[in-house]
Amino acid sequence: MADLYLSRKLSGASSPVSGSGAPIWYPASPTIGSKISRASRASAATIRGDENDVEELEMLLEAYFMQIDGTLNKLTTLREYIDDTEDYINIQLDNHRNQLIQLELFLSSGTVCLSIYSLVAGIFGMNIPYTWNDEHGYIFKWVVILTGITCASLFILIISYARHKGLVGS
Repeated sequence: MADLYLSRKLSGASSPVSGSGAPIWYPASPTIGSKISRASRASAATIRGDENDVEELEMLLEAYFMQIDGTLNKLTTLREYIDDTEDYINIQLDNHRNQLIQLELFLSSGTVCLSIYSLVAGIFGMNIPYTWNDEHGYIFKWVVILTGITCASLFILIISYARHKGLVGS
């Protein structure tokens, strides 16, 4: 700890006999003024020969430790803020993903219903000669209408089942 006392080493290097004395300090700020007073007390402690007087060094190191601890706390808070922001963004992305899945469910169920409708309309709309088609041409219209109603009911049934299971929001 005594080796870390640089002002004591500096004053020990320039002897009081040489006449050069301590360097001239100009108190331009309170920090420099406090350095001047510390340097003068350190030189006095060196002249006295008190090698165990390291209170000022401990206070200086404690001040730096407090600054480093404060910086560490700020960085920890910033990291927590970044983690919270990342979690918030992930929640928003999950919400948008769920909305896309709901849209896909609507489109897929609609596609299934339309394909069934198209299948029935395609089978009965072919130009194959049926014996029942000779006198009953209106049956094709009723088959298409009933198939449309059935497919719309099936679509509504699929969507209500999805809402019941919680797959689709209200």
